[in-house]
Amino acid sequence: MSIQNQDLDTSYIGTLTIGTPPQSFNLILDTGSSDLWVPVSPCQECDNTRCQQCDRSTPLFQPTKSSTLKSSPVNDPASQVSISYGSGAVQGSLSSDTVSMGGFTVNSQTFLSVSTLTPGILDGTVSGIMGLAFDTIASTGAIPFWQTLATNNQLSSQEMAFWLQRADPNGPAQGTSAGGVFTLGGTNSSLFTGEIDFQNMPSNTKPSFWLQTLSAVTVNGQSIPVTPGDSAISAIDTGTTLIGGPSADVAAIWAAVPGSAPATGENIGSYTFPCKTQVSVTLSFGGKTWPINPQDMNRGQLSQGSPLCVGSIFDLSAGTNIPPNSGNPSWVVGDTFLKNVYSVYRMNPPSVGFAQLSDAAGGSGSAPGIDGTSGTPGKKSSASMISPTSMAVLASSLVVFIASLL
Repeated sequence: MSIQNQDLDTSYIGTLTIGTPPQSFNLILDTGSSDLWVPVSPCQECDNTRCQQCDRSTPLFQPTKSSTLKSSPVNDPASQVSISYGSGAVQGSLSSDTVSMGGFTVNSQTFLSVSTLTPGILDGTVSGIMGLAFDTIASTGAIPFWQTLATNNQLSSQEMAFWLQRADPNGPAQGTSAGGVFTLGGTNSSLFTGEIDFQNMPSNTKPSFWLQTLSAVTVNGQSIPVTPGDSAISAIDTGTTLIGGPSADVAAIWAAVPGSAPATGENIGSYTFPCKTQVSVTLSFGGKTWPINPQDMNRGQLSQGSPLCVGSIFDLSAGTNIPPNSGNPSWVVGDTFLKNVYSVYRMNPPSVGFAQLSDAAGGSGSAPGIDGTSGTPGKKSSASMISPTSMAVLASSLVVFIASLL
C-alpha cells in the first residue's frame, strides 16, 4: 500500500478503516510502539488551565455510526487507559471493532478510543497511531493488528516491509507528499536489490521493540567506537524522525565533524555543525554497512542566515524525557537512517532485515540535499527530535522491556 510523507520526512502515515460501514483515518505507522488509537467523537483537548473541543479538521471516530463496535463501559476503571508523552498525553477507553488496512481485516481488533488529549498532538492530517511492534509493550494489552494477521495465518509471509520515500527538500515545510510503500505479508521486490541482510534480535531479549545491536559507526570514513553490550541495543523505529543514542557515543560521532558543537535552547541534545560541511555516516548492525545520505544528516539551518546547521543524531538522554540506564533501548534508530534502506520486519525468528534500495526506489544516487549550497536552507521540521509515539512507549513499557531482558 502507498503511504504518505508528512511535513518533510517528519512522519510516515497510512490509511485504515474502522467500523461498519468503514470510517477512514490516517495514522502514523510506528514500529516503535504497539497500540492502535484514534480520537472518538466527542473528544476534548485539555491543558493545565482549560479544555476545549478537539480540532474539527481532524477526522474523529463516530461510535454511533458503527454497527459492529463493542465499547467498554465508560465508568469501568479497568477499561480506561492513559498514555503519557513527552509533549502531553492521551486518555480513553478500550473498544473493539472491524479494522481493515491494505486489503486485510481483523473483525474484533482492540483499540483505544481517545476522548481526552493534550492540544497539538493531532492535526488535520493525522488522527492517531498504528503501532507495529509486539504486544508485550502495548499499553492497552491488545494484540497489534499486524500480529493478529500473522498468528491467524492471514499473511502469506510473517513479514512487513517499508520503503520510506524522501521528501523534496524544496517542498512545503508542512503538508503531505508521496511517502513510499508499506507491504504487509511479504516484500516488494521492485523496491530493493540484492539480498535482504536479516539479523536476529539480540539473544538476551524477547520480542518487544524491533531490536538490533549497533555494531559499528563511521563518520566521514573514520571509525567511531560504540559502547558494546546493552548500551548498543537499538530500537528500529519508523515512528521516530531522527536517531538518538547514548551521550558519550553521540559526542564521539560529532567530535569527528570539524566545527561541531552541542546545541542549546530548544535544540538541546542536538549538535550544530558548519552548513558547508557534508556529514557522511554509516551504521552496521552485525552484518553489512549501511550509508546515510548526507542530506538526511542535516536538519537545516540553526536560524535563518546562520552558517550553522543542526544534525540528525542527538543525545537521547538530553533530547527526551526517557530515563537513562533504565532498561530502555539505548539507541532509537528512526527515519534518518530508514530512508536509506529497504527495511523488513520478520516475526519468526524475530529479526530485522535491510536491503539496498533499487533504482526505482531512489537507490542509485543522492537526492538534492540541504548542504548550504543547494536545496532550501533553514527549512526545518517542526517535529520534536524523537516522536511523541516513541517517547510514550519507551516510558510506558519500561517494566515490560526490563522483563524481556531477563
